[in-house]
Amino acid sequence: MNSPIPPDVNTQDLHLRFADVFARIAQTAVAREHKRELAFEAVQWLRDAGFGALRVPVAQGGLGASLPQLFELLIKLGQADSNLPQIVRAHFGFVEGRLSSRDAQSQDYWLAKVAEGQLWGAAMAERTDTTRNSVTLSAVEPGNPGAGWQLDGEKYYCTGTLYADWIAAVALDGEDFVSVAVPTDADGVTVEDDWDGFGQRLTGSGTTRFNAVKVPEQHIVRRFKKDELRAESYLTAFYQLFHLATLTGIADAVLHDASDFVKGRTRAFGVPGQSSPKDDPLVQRVVGRLSSLAYAARTQVLAVAQVLQDVHQAEQGGYAIEQHYTEAEIRAYQAQQIIIEQVLEATTLLFEVGGASATSQSRRFDRHWRNARTLASHNPAIYRERALGNFYLNDITPNAAWRTLQTADAEQQAGSARDEASAV
Repeated sequence: MNSPIPPDVNTQDLHLRFADVFARIAQTAVAREHKRELAFEAVQWLRDAGFGALRVPVAQGGLGASLPQLFELLIKLGQADSNLPQIVRAHFGFVEGRLSSRDAQSQDYWLAKVAEGQLWGAAMAERTDTTRNSVTLSAVEPGNPGAGWQLDGEKYYCTGTLYADWIAAVALDGEDFVSVAVPTDADGVTVEDDWDGFGQRLTGSGTTRFNAVKVPEQHIVRRFKKDELRAESYLTAFYQLFHLATLTGIADAVLHDASDFVKGRTRAFGVPGQSSPKDDPLVQRVVGRLSSLAYAARTQVLAVAQVLQDVHQAEQGGYAIEQHYTEAEIRAYQAQQIIIEQVLEATTLLFEVGGASATSQSRRFDRHWRNARTLASHNPAIYRERALGNFYLNDITPNAAWRTLQTADAEQQAGSARDEASAV
């Protein structure tokens, strides 16, 4: 890998820019959790401060942050309220996809909207009996793309879409996959807050329906064949690192809450009368462990962020090769195996500093474990661990392993179609 290139944008300036916003979000986080109050106000604070344009180059109206700078700020945001980084995850994925694109015209068109403060949500996954895509894009007038397109179908796990101006959706046009951008207020779009997870409850990760939604040709962001569905890219690692940064923010929040809780205590379990738990060696040991877990998670996230920055620079320089993309995925998967365990340990260890009083509903310390466990479940670590073993034992990259599974699935579908045809 190449040595890091110093960022043009000062990290301290970026932190100062968002410090007050993060503080306001942190101060209101528990109240939102109590009421299950969707974070529209907090998202607007971020929008007003230009958070969504962090990765847009300065020359195009953005803040020009590097990937390590972005992920450092996401950790801070996750500490304030772990719902918020997940809400903007699809947005930053859309932006990163445009930055990786070789289409200058498309970049200029979409990044200008991001620089204006517009936000994206996602409509990628579905709740069906298979992992196949059932949402369709069809020509309004076949053979005449200028007449536009029509989007139909339903998606779930549409994180951030309730808060967004645009939806980044994936659909099928015949055998081709297409990525489209659809305004959330377009005719025929319905967004529902029906996410029922026990954690990350304010992320708006529910259902989005498309009923004869008109899509102009200009809003088809990308068209690709089935075998290009997982092209060489660092975006898989990027999306995974988003979750890990949010988890690290939770670890930082746990350390803050544990320290704050202990400092205000005047009694300890098993000690008669008044006492000072902050001077108790056992309590000190717990808080020391929490600080180490948070530090270790942060160190890993920023190390992987630098790997992604190296890959991004290689892409922009025109010298990216398969090894760059493989390392990005491998490092993200390795970090995932450790960070999940570290943060879940921290969210449980928190309760060792306060006994039963730490379980008070007014504190909502339970949200840290619930949110961490929910985030950890989005991309099951056991599958990534197996991919790592396959790579080190058999030299099979995660990308190659996925393509093998895709080929097997295609052959199975073809076989089923032949069987059906012969039975007629």
